[in-house]
Amino acid sequence: MTGAIARRTLLAASGTGLLAAALPHQAGAADRKLKIALSNSYIGNKWRIEMENLFKAALQMEPYKSQVEGTWFNSGNNVSQESQQISGLIGERVDAILVDAASPTGLNGILQQANARGILVVSYDNVVTTPAAIKVNTDQFAFGKKLAEFLVQKMHGKGNVIMVTGVPGTFVDQQRNAGADAVWKQHPDIKVVNRYTGMWDSSTAERNTASILPSLPKIDGIWCQGGTDGVLKAFIAAKRTPLPPTAGEAENGFRKFMTGYMGEKVDGLSIGQPPYLVLVALELARRILQKSYPRKDITIPFPFVTTGTVKTGETVFPHLPDSFFADFTDSGPDATVKICVDAALKGTPCPGHLHVRLPKA
Repeated sequence: MTGAIARRTLLAASGTGLLAAALPHQAGAADRKLKIALSNSYIGNKWRIEMENLFKAALQMEPYKSQVEGTWFNSGNNVSQESQQISGLIGERVDAILVDAASPTGLNGILQQANARGILVVSYDNVVTTPAAIKVNTDQFAFGKKLAEFLVQKMHGKGNVIMVTGVPGTFVDQQRNAGADAVWKQHPDIKVVNRYTGMWDSSTAERNTASILPSLPKIDGIWCQGGTDGVLKAFIAAKRTPLPPTAGEAENGFRKFMTGYMGEKVDGLSIGQPPYLVLVALELARRILQKSYPRKDITIPFPFVTTGTVKTGETVFPHLPDSFFADFTDSGPDATVKICVDAALKGTPCPGHLHVRLPKA
């Protein structure tokens, strides 16, 4: 669509109109659903597609199917566009806005306006800095730090590293880079010989790595925010094997390399910034609006696997695309959320009730 971002509203399965039902727990809204909108700044990589698909699927599963009328918007990583969309939501008097922001500070003003109008703002993933928004995230500084510490151990504290960073200007990118840099400062024999963006996208990371590799010396470690599988494929194409120890995100292809793929096996650490953060944000908004949970920030643990712990069918999926993010669901008895793969792939609902575990209030 030229010149505009389409608004999408989830329709009832019968096709007869918007989802609508009673919500007895919210004062003043006993005869209607909660209106919860998703403002997503960027849809240019598989992580964001999976994240948005999970939101769409959740709206078709209980308890959200009966209680929430959901809409979603994408702004092309444009702060002005996202601000305009949020302004429109304020005018529509939605109950809550979930925000994956294009800028940590650029949306603060409009979100403060939303808060002043009584609209609940829940910021997740790329969070904003205004206290008017409740935050849902993993610890991004710790994310970058943990990746770097893994490489320090594997490289015995010396050697050459490349850093493949994320979408410039975002909170997540800034914090992850800062976490890594804090580690490098403690180990002066580790040299960051190049840092460049992969835009959290496998094909972009592969293309950018391929263009840079010929000018680089021997690489002893790869630190990568996203697109890790693309980086490794560029190394193989350039005959820069065996693959060096790699610390990256939760792309399915990266985890395939951790089990043995394309004739290579990598010693790796794969940390997930889980797409299901959107489901935590949705559940938090629902619970706060129903007055069954306090208004407070939430930090959830990030799932991770190593070459020694990755499991086929649970944390890596041989028949799914390499660029698919394998941390679309949590696992184990204390899982934050368990959801089927079709929800992430297609935005289709899973059988049964969707339970999202929030930290104890």
